[in-house]
Amino acid sequence: MNRTLAQTYPDAHCELNFRDPFQLLVATVLSAQTTDSRVNLTTPALFAKYPTPDDLAAASPDDVETIIKPTGFFRAKTKSIMGLSAAIRDRFDGKVPGRLDDLVTLPGVGRKTANVVLGDAFGVPGLTVDTHFGRVVRRFGWTAEEDPVKVEAAVAELFPKKDWTILSHRLIWHGRRRCHARRPACGACPLADDCPSYGTGPTDPEVARKLIRDRSFA
Repeated sequence: MNRTLAQTYPDAHCELNFRDPFQLLVATVLSAQTTDSRVNLTTPALFAKYPTPDDLAAASPDDVETIIKPTGFFRAKTKSIMGLSAAIRDRFDGKVPGRLDDLVTLPGVGRKTANVVLGDAFGVPGLTVDTHFGRVVRRFGWTAEEDPVKVEAAVAELFPKKDWTILSHRLIWHGRRRCHARRPACGACPLADDCPSYGTGPTDPEVARKLIRDRSFA
């Protein structure tokens, strides 16, 4: 199934725009409950004004809220990104730490966010268990767990560590493009023969193709 995902999404990658670990960390926190495209429209103005942890930690909360408001939950997100910036400044000499145990001590940063940063900014393999990842692996029958930490542990046992980051991207791309929460495009899915959940969505190829959200894969 992983080989099929690799063939289907050969360009799978993190869809958040970033230039360094700090930008990726902030963008990932902002991506909660919104789309990566919305975050990518918002972060250029934020990073132009506050390019470093020191800058963001010392920012006006009202100004940060105004900039990031389009991402939703902007008050809580402002508190998180300013808090993590202050922690990076005060506890990590202004540099984003490259260890999971350190990252999860930062405000607003859980294992999912930490694994995104580790995998895509530091090259440290990690499984990013977001809603898409969890939904897809349960439909695939890889695990029945619901808790993200337990999902991460179960899937980690199935694949070599070196594959974890790219596997995460492939699963997330599949969840965003085909294996939707409400109407998965089962009839246009290259994994149909291997998926125990085939039939959850429309199986008619023409109907299913219309459900694929990235038209380059239709």
